[in-house]
Order: sequence, then structure tokens, then C-alpha cells
Amino acid sequence: MRQPATERQFNYDHFINRELSLLQFQRRVLAQAADPSVPLLERLRFLCIVSSNLDEFFEVRVAGVKEQMRLGSVVTTTDGLTPSALHGRISREVHGIISEQYNLLNNTILPALAQEGIVFLRRSVWTDAQHLWAREYFMREVMPILTPIGLDPAHPFPRVLNKSLNFAVELEGRDAFGRNSGTAIVQAPRALPRVIRLPPELTGVDYGFVFLSSLLHAHVGELFEGMNVLGCYQFRVTRNSDMFVDEEEVKDLRATLKGELQQRHFGDAVRLELADNCSEAMAGFLMKQFGLGQADVYRVPGMVNPVRLNQVPDWVDRPDLKYRSFQPTRPKGLDKRENIFAAIRRQDILLHHPFQSFEPVIELLKAAADDPNVVAVKMTVYRTGTDSVLMEHLIRAAQKGKEVTVAVELMARFDEEANIGWAARLEEVGAHVVYGVFGYKTHAKLLLLVRREDRGLKRYVHLGTGNYHPRTTRFYTDFGLLTANDEIGADVAELFKQLTGLGQAGKLKHIWQAPFTLQPNVVAAIRDEAEIARAGRKGRIIVKVNALLEPETIEALYAASQAGVEINVIARSVCALKPGVPGLSENIRVRSVVGRFLEHHRIFYFHADGADKLYLSSADWMERNFFKRIEVAFPILDPRVKRRVMKEGLRPYLGDNCQAWELDSENHYRRKNPRTTRRAAQEILLKEFTGVTNS
Repeated sequence: MRQPATERQFNYDHFINRELSLLQFQRRVLAQAADPSVPLLERLRFLCIVSSNLDEFFEVRVAGVKEQMRLGSVVTTTDGLTPSALHGRISREVHGIISEQYNLLNNTILPALAQEGIVFLRRSVWTDAQHLWAREYFMREVMPILTPIGLDPAHPFPRVLNKSLNFAVELEGRDAFGRNSGTAIVQAPRALPRVIRLPPELTGVDYGFVFLSSLLHAHVGELFEGMNVLGCYQFRVTRNSDMFVDEEEVKDLRATLKGELQQRHFGDAVRLELADNCSEAMAGFLMKQFGLGQADVYRVPGMVNPVRLNQVPDWVDRPDLKYRSFQPTRPKGLDKRENIFAAIRRQDILLHHPFQSFEPVIELLKAAADDPNVVAVKMTVYRTGTDSVLMEHLIRAAQKGKEVTVAVELMARFDEEANIGWAARLEEVGAHVVYGVFGYKTHAKLLLLVRREDRGLKRYVHLGTGNYHPRTTRFYTDFGLLTANDEIGADVAELFKQLTGLGQAGKLKHIWQAPFTLQPNVVAAIRDEAEIARAGRKGRIIVKVNALLEPETIEALYAASQAGVEINVIARSVCALKPGVPGLSENIRVRSVVGRFLEHHRIFYFHADGADKLYLSSADWMERNFFKRIEVAFPILDPRVKRRVMKEGLRPYLGDNCQAWELDSENHYRRKNPRTTRRAAQEILLKEFTGVTNS
């Protein structure tokens, strides 16, 4: 098997740091929150997304960097940074992002919401009636659930859950037992809402809210009767949430993961968020408790967890302050009244989410469960959610006696618990459940149905760039292909044989597969394009991915650029490649598109001397996708479908002049500004498919 390229040495100057590139992406998301053309409640939502993204960034990426520092590692990243130097750069960059984020929240978004009758009432401006309501609410709904912990030898510092809201309280005086510790910790249970709506008659506005933190600050003295509260400070700790499972020790992956999940909330601390009014003494005390340094502390002017504000847009019935709703359309050639198997036999069907509905995939599984001629159903599951109608149809199919095989990826980060639950339910009804191949995450999106027909057994296939998750198909851009092509069906059947059985990997006719052929074929296709250009003919590559990081692939793109190949990269989040460097990457342009929907489809296009080779994939161009995951890239063989992918998946994004950001060689992204006609890829597609504009 091909070895990851990082085991070989590359020129540091050729690469942009992964973590720093990811933080640049957070700035682009934050720019959506700052954009006055975005509906106001959606701006609030984007601001919350930044916080959620940073949470995961610290839980996984920063946790990894700090673990390297703890072990004394001096191994450098592809761009030459040591773990210690990288951690310092990350800290400075994140402090800057958070400063901009809270400035935007406090000085722009909250005042603008207040003008629209959506008010977050600080306790300093509460009226007498509001004070009374707040006290009654606190005594009735909050205080009975709280457990204040006074710190003394019998009550050591409590185990603080990952990302939970907590309060550090400075006290004066003695309690009922004569104790005088001076410090207490109050943990806010997760069952309590962080934002509470007041009755409109008390506020004079349609939507008046108070923060749970304001309620607790106002009434914290009730928890420590007879003592003086000198200070009460919000804090939140983020912990290492990456799970390690030792391949040599695991006998039952599902049971092992269940045990690991229970410990996830108590990994090593990697970040401490503090209210900006926290005293230096208390800040120092908390830093010591969590084993953190000054660079790990983030003081914020407001609530320490803006993620909890993401519920507000859903609570507020103001369509004029949100993106316009739309109804995804059905693809042409797929009539609801027609047998879905007949429709797929007639022609390949391309689904483009979220502009087109995900319903056909659900209908296909439903038909498989109900159709007596369907004898087998095989599917991969990476992320599907806790209430998936797809999984319910799989369970029904198994109950009806179909041969149901499901490759459930138990290591899908932060979806482990949901997937364990589905695996157990599927096994209960007699489905064959496998957990892929240990050490390789099953990330490919594959659905295979085997149906008995007049001419024998016929295979029907769905392949996708995105997860089998009906909810995310409403706001992730993805392609899905429904096909009855015999050769594609044979390739997918071979893939399932690999996932469920043992033996050597069989040769596939059309599909590129990680960890075996995907990266070598990508690199070979890039090099072929370079040879074509060297011969004086047109060389063209267009790639759309979430991330471009793998060094050997990047070096192949550099060589192709030097040979004269025109290369366009559309990378949503991270990109380690430096475009536009004289003598290295003059012919490479990199852009990122950030808008209403999360860009998620992966598309690989090679001009190939006019053959126009086009692949859709579940894989980004990253080492983990190429070498540590089971992924597929599948060709679009139907010329009609190929034209659609070019027209919908590539050209609008290359022509976007308002939601696109161009990357320069110094890791600076600059937003495009329309000088003539406004062209936004997502808006064009939304209007084309549904007739709806964004705002």
C-alpha cells in the first residue's frame, strides 16, 4: 500500500500550515456574520457557527498540538513549525478572532436585534417587575437543580464537564459548619436553558430574553445564605475529545467505544474561557486547577458560550430576518408515480442537494424494504443522526427477511453514540452489522440493492459525496448518483465484499478506492495532464474539495503548473497549497466559497486531451482520506450527467464574484467584490432550481 507522503521530506516553503489555514476559514465564516446583506438572524447563526467550529478546533486540533508539546515532540508540520511555535501562533490568532466576534455581537448584532424587538436584557436594566419575575423563575426552575460546591479538604475541585457552563464564586464569611474556604464552584446543569424568554407584557417587545448567567449572577447569594458574595465569574473549559482506541487491545470495538465515550467529557483541558470581569486571583486559581497557561486563557466580554444563542433564530418567528424558505425540487426523469427501479434502469439520475430533494434516496430504500423482488440491501453509514428515516427503512427491510448488511462507522467523531445505537437496533432485527476495517474509517457513501428480475439479479446503486443524513442534506451542497450501470454495480459489490470479508482487494473497473488506488490515481491523472501540457496541448484541472493538504498531491499540482496546466482549486476550508508563486504555482488559482449552504461536494475534473474525465467523491485531498479511510471516487460516465456536474458544480463557483474568497501565496484570503453583475453560485443554483432568492 502507498505510504503517506509526510513520511518523506518536502520543501517547507511550499506549504501553508493546516491549523492556521483552518482559522482563516473561521474568519471567512465570521465575515458572513458581519455582512449587512445577510439577514439579521442568519448573521447571529453564523456567529454561533464560529463558536461551534472553534470548540471542535480546540477539542481535536489544539488538543493534538498540546499532546505533542507534552511529549516534548520537535517534529515539525509540513510548513516547518514546531508544536510549541504553532501553539503560540494559534493562541494569537484565536484571541484576535474572539475579539472581533464579541465586538460584532455586542456592538452590532445585539443592538440591531433590539431595534427589531428582539432584546437580550442585561440585569442592570431590569425593571422591578422583571426582577420579581426573574427571582420567581430562579427559585422555581433553577435553584432546585443547582449543587454549589464549597471547596475544602472534604470537597476538592469538582470534575468539570467538557464545554459546560460553570461559575466560580468568591465568598467571605463562614458557613453553617464554620467553614471559610472563600471559594465555591456552581455547575449549571445541561438540562437548564442558557437563554430564557420573558413574557411580552413584562418587556414591551415581542421577544425579550435573559441569559441564565444573568439569573444566576443576580441570585447567587441565595445559594450561600449568611455569606457575602465578593465575585461571581462564568467559566468554561474545553477538553481533549479525541478518542484513542488501541488496535492491539480491542476485542469488541462497540463495547470499547462505549467505555471511551463516558470519559470524553473529562479529557485533558486545552482551553479556559473566562468572563472578562474575573479577578486575577480567581483566574490564576482556575488555570492551576486545569493545568493551563496564559496562552490557553480566553477572556470574553459577555456569555462564555455563544453557541447557545443558535436556538434563538428558531424561536423567533420573523421570516423577514431569515433566509427565505424553499422547497427542494425532484429531478427530471423521476416521476413519483413511476416505479423507481424502472426510472433508474432507464438512465442515471443525478441529485444535487440541497436544491434537489433527498427524498428519492429515502424512496429507494423504502421501495427496497417493500418490494418482494429485492433480496439484498447493503449500505455504509458514517453520519445519519439519531432519528433517521433511512435507518428505519433498513430495519424494516431486515424484518421482512431481506439480506441487510450495514457497515456502520463507530468512530465518526461526535456521532459515535448515535451510530452505536443504530448498530444495536439493526442487530436486534437480524441485519448483518460490520464496523468496517479497524484502523480505517469507512467514509465512503454507498448503497447497493440487489433485485431479482426477468433476466436475473440486477444491482441498483446510490453513490454520494455527502452523508446519509436527511437533515444535513437541507444545508450541505452534495451530489448523489442513482445508477443501474452493471460495471459500477460490480465495483460497489466488490467494495462491500472487502468491508465484510477477508482477502485481497479485488481490482475495480471504474471506482478509485482509498486506501489503495485513490491517491495514486489522482497523482497519475495530474501528471498525465502535465505531460499533455508539455506536449503543447491544453492541460486543465479543476478540483472542488473541503480541504487540500496531502503533500505529494500538492507537489504534483506544482509540477503541473510549471508544465503549463491551468489549475483551479475550490477548497472550502483548509488549503496548504500556495497559489501564484512565481516559478512554482503561477498557473494555480485557489478560492473558497462561503455562503448560506455548507459547500461539501468533492469534484475532480481532468481535461485529459478532450476526454473530460470527471469524478465525484466522498474524499478530500488529505492524508487521512487517502491513506486512513475507506473512500471512493466514482466517474460520471453519462455525458448528460457530466454536463450537469460541470454546469452546476464547477462553473458557477469559478464565476462567483461575491461569496468567493481568493487565496494568495501568503495565506491571505481576499473577498471578491462584484464590479458589474452580481454572481453568487449558491444564489444562482437556488433560483434556478426552486425560483427562490436568498433574502
